[in-house]
Amino acid sequence: MMSIVIYLLLGSFAGLIAGLFGVGGGLIIVPALVFAFALQGVSAEVLTHLAVGTSLATIMITSLSSVKTHHEKGAVDWVVFIRMAPGILLGAWLGAQFAHHLSGQTLQLAIGIFVIIVAIQMGLSLRPNPSRELPSAPLLFASGGAIGWVSAIFGIGGGSISVPFFSWCNVQMQRAVATSSACGLPIALSGATSSMVQGWGEQGLPAYSTGYIYWPAFVGIVLTSTIFARQGAKLAHRLEPEKLKKVFALFLLLIGSQFILRNI
Repeated sequence: MMSIVIYLLLGSFAGLIAGLFGVGGGLIIVPALVFAFALQGVSAEVLTHLAVGTSLATIMITSLSSVKTHHEKGAVDWVVFIRMAPGILLGAWLGAQFAHHLSGQTLQLAIGIFVIIVAIQMGLSLRPNPSRELPSAPLLFASGGAIGWVSAIFGIGGGSISVPFFSWCNVQMQRAVATSSACGLPIALSGATSSMVQGWGEQGLPAYSTGYIYWPAFVGIVLTSTIFARQGAKLAHRLEPEKLKKVFALFLLLIGSQFILRNI
């Protein structure tokens, strides 16, 4: 029962952060699940993979609400999405496979480094110069593959990678965020499915797991994250998100540093 309460609170926090700052909840969900699973006594060899797979599964549900909202506002570039989606599906599947072959310690180190990179980008408001146009269909396929591969390894929806990519390609920010949000769905679908397959029969997984997806955490997070994402979006219009973003960046910096230090 206590675990369910923890997952409900985690979903609330992840949703609030996602709505407030426009970043994916996976950046919060994965590290938090790593700590929660460790407290539950889950084997160190599988707990990080379990956190990544479970995070991807939650993104399948939460991204649907986000995509619906953006679509209703006509902000999603579906032509770009269709060209990238096959690459995303392939890349995310292979990314989850790649993560499966990493040790828990190596995967945590990689997550720590990635979180620190995102923290620096967010804290310093680093954005690529919009210096080019969207590439041809084959290159969009390849770009989708790269985004899907990286995102599935870290258990995220890909917004911290795809939004800068679209901005670099001169896509207007609202359209970049909306299209990135749509891209999160095939990342999560393919990555979560691959995580289930790769983790099937793995030793040390807790009860109520299917491969690398732990269903009690999935249910708890999904129940609250979507609701609180809307609240976060409302707060973003009342508060000063740029100042809060720097505080959150410091928080991510601490999380990333902790992951690195404990695994060196």
